[in-house]
Amino acid sequence: MAAPKYLTGDKAGIDEFLDRFEVFLFDCDGVLWSGDHLFPRIPETIDMLRKKGKQLVFVTNNSTKSRADYKKKFDKMGISAKEEEVFGSSYSAAIYISRILRLPAPKNKVFVLGETGVEQELQSENVPYIGGTDPSYRREVENSDYTSIADESALDPDVGIVLAGLDFHPSYLKYSLAMAYLRRGAKFLATNIDSTLPNAGSLFPGAGATTAPLILASGQEPLALGKPSQAMMDAIEGKFQFDRSKACMIGDRLNTDIQFGIEGKLGGTLCVLTGVSKKEEFLAEGVAVVPGAYVDQLGDLLR
Repeated sequence: MAAPKYLTGDKAGIDEFLDRFEVFLFDCDGVLWSGDHLFPRIPETIDMLRKKGKQLVFVTNNSTKSRADYKKKFDKMGISAKEEEVFGSSYSAAIYISRILRLPAPKNKVFVLGETGVEQELQSENVPYIGGTDPSYRREVENSDYTSIADESALDPDVGIVLAGLDFHPSYLKYSLAMAYLRRGAKFLATNIDSTLPNAGSLFPGAGATTAPLILASGQEPLALGKPSQAMMDAIEGKFQFDRSKACMIGDRLNTDIQFGIEGKLGGTLCVLTGVSKKEEFLAEGVAVVPGAYVDQLGDLLR
């Protein structure tokens, strides 16, 4: 396997790299920003790519925000982007549930472990749901709850799907109900299974971490609909209609972003070192996931 090309400071290398692709897929957290901290020269780099006629798609595993939420954040950060250019894991899950899974009503209700981003995208696809940010699901289980959950009197008979995302307000009640639905035969989906979330220049537990108790308790693995799932890649290609050989995935995490691009048979991958993965991880011998190129930070493409 060829060693990745280091592009920072290499003007000719950057020019050749950019000319190879018509489409750039961007991760957001750890690439464009970390929390509310915008990395240097990001708006200028995005504008440069647009002036070159490149098609841009922002592909994020962060399920806590909807496409509309991300548009607001792009505006706040001074980055030119359209809402329809954003493809998040919550939207991917909603599309999968409504257009691919297509469970017959009324058994198509979703029990959500997650935040408002999941709820907004389910609403956009007219998918009914319970759980989520409803405060009644945040309390701890009382003795009487064990009996009602065990005999299914506390369960909604129309729930056919459990969808897990990053949940800032997990509770024992949520996990207990989700496990009960799974035991009853509900399909187990996850917006993504990222172990960590880059934020505020540090790392916090990700969706995979908050979903782990349910995976361990139920003994089931969810179908993940974020990167590196190729179900997500197929949906992105279907929506944006591009030639994969002329597309490049840009991200900060090897086992999601870079693997996503490699398994999707994109023309190239670029790892930026402002997020999760470090260069020592992919420069070592025998590594399975290696980007085609890397830069210290995305703004280095601006030369």
